[in-house]
Amino acid sequence: MDSAAVDQFEAGRGRLASLAYRLLGSAADAEDAVQDTFLRWQAADRERIEVPEAWLTKVATNLCLDRLRSAQARHERTAGAWLPEPLLDGDPMLGPADTFEQRESVTLAVLTLLERLSPAERAVYVLREAFSYSHTEIAAILDITESASQQHAHRARTRVAAERRRGGAADPASARRVVEEFLAAATSGRTDRLVALLTDDVTAVSDGAGLARRLLRHRSRERVASFVRAGFTSTPAKRRLAGGSLAMHLARVNGTPAVVAVVGGRVVGAVAFDVRDGKVASLYGIAATGRLARLDEAWQRRDPGVPVIDGW
Repeated sequence: MDSAAVDQFEAGRGRLASLAYRLLGSAADAEDAVQDTFLRWQAADRERIEVPEAWLTKVATNLCLDRLRSAQARHERTAGAWLPEPLLDGDPMLGPADTFEQRESVTLAVLTLLERLSPAERAVYVLREAFSYSHTEIAAILDITESASQQHAHRARTRVAAERRRGGAADPASARRVVEEFLAAATSGRTDRLVALLTDDVTAVSDGAGLARRLLRHRSRERVASFVRAGFTSTPAKRRLAGGSLAMHLARVNGTPAVVAVVGGRVVGAVAFDVRDGKVASLYGIAATGRLARLDEAWQRRDPGVPVIDGW
């Protein structure tokens, strides 16, 4: 392959990776899909490809759909039993992020909801909401009719909106203050204050410190508060499991405020928050080592600053 063809692919690699991540919810799988796209590009008769960007988007999207369908067929990604891989803000895989829809499409809350859609609905939603493709373009990418694209988009938006009707999203500074209050209440025993910081329909989802075979789910303010209080209570057993005393930092993960737990400079867990109308509407706890690799790698390249909690 000549250098011009390589350069042409590399110019669009970031966009393809962002698309693949939204479709798959996994940075590792997204990178594999992009590499497979490159191999297809390498083997293609490029002189017959009129619009390289459209061709690459089509190939990457369909490779991702193949992965989704294969994983579902093997029951590896049962809806409601799988959490996306969290990414630290600044990760290029989170782009584009110019519009509200683009930023919303990459939050853990929405990526988790997308697991309940069919692969075709998920693809149409991502292509339309996050990348602003027209239904004519989506139809060509997925080899469906424009009418089918419109129907998939309508069903996807309806299902996502039904789960997301929780008021207006908080600005970053306000959301951070809510999480600071939440963390203070969770670690101090102020259960009444903790309950007051949760919406009536709050949900908490956790992978059980990476040990549970299925996701742990909690609903109602009282149950979530009890779960959080237990989770943020320090014990010798938890410190042994984590590998030492933890430092907790406030950061942003997938565009939302998060608490990142660190031992010896290594990320061992993250809790991402969905804040709506000044309260926590949902939280996602991830500690499985395999899902934290890219976040940890990004963490090593930044100055973490002073932790909000040290020696936990």
